[in-house]
Amino acid sequence: MARFVKVLMCVCFVSFTLSGQVQAKVVGEEIKYHVDGQEFTGYLAYDDRMEGARPGILVVHEWWGHNPYARKRAEMLAALGYTALALDMYGTGKLAQHPKDAKAFMMATVSNMEVAEKRFDAAHALLKSLTVVNEKKTAALGYCFGGGMVLHAARTGRDLKGVVSYHGSLKAKTKAMPGKVKAKIRVFNGADDPFIKADHITAFQQEMKGAGVDYDFVNYAGAVHSFTNPEADKFATKFKMPVGYNAQADADSWMRTRAFLQDLFAQ
Repeated sequence: MARFVKVLMCVCFVSFTLSGQVQAKVVGEEIKYHVDGQEFTGYLAYDDRMEGARPGILVVHEWWGHNPYARKRAEMLAALGYTALALDMYGTGKLAQHPKDAKAFMMATVSNMEVAEKRFDAAHALLKSLTVVNEKKTAALGYCFGGGMVLHAARTGRDLKGVVSYHGSLKAKTKAMPGKVKAKIRVFNGADDPFIKADHITAFQQEMKGAGVDYDFVNYAGAVHSFTNPEADKFATKFKMPVGYNAQADADSWMRTRAFLQDLFAQ
């Protein structure tokens, strides 16, 4: 059942403090791969002090492209004990600095969903091939453009345990059908996001219920688009965009995500 909740990182090494004062040594490294002859650059993060395979999680970037924010989220997941791959949906070097370029990159990708699916699937296959990943336990998180992409992956029956969308598009290019969706779905949305209309939410909920999907929808009062990204306020000022960071919504959605992933992979 959907719920409406009202609430007013080349190679590098990053250390995180986890509960119980356990130090996780997160290793991050760029990883190159190819799809239909085009090069893509992902970012792999994992705790190298852990032994054996663990659940793997894809992180799909915002419309800007594969940037430090996507890598940061991969590192945060690695600190929780997962192997995370921040994938690249546009191609090496395609990182937008202006909304016009971001929109162009995004539209070039989603205008042909077969191409977008190939890029997602290639990254998923790469993740599952790694020795530090349990190929039977994978999920995907997506932000903005990436949120819509992970929902599409779930709707089309990709072999994922679960997907989480943050301030992502709810519109369906391919609707979920009964028996098709394998993934459990969680959506975190800003109630004041001007890009997500009331009818989008209604249609999404009806679609999920009609397809018998295990889903949850959390709507944060006062939150607008990109509420999880601390850089959003800068974008709002620089480009006059209706976006903004919301610390409470960010913290709550991450807390819920952690619990969701823990339950998801315990099964």
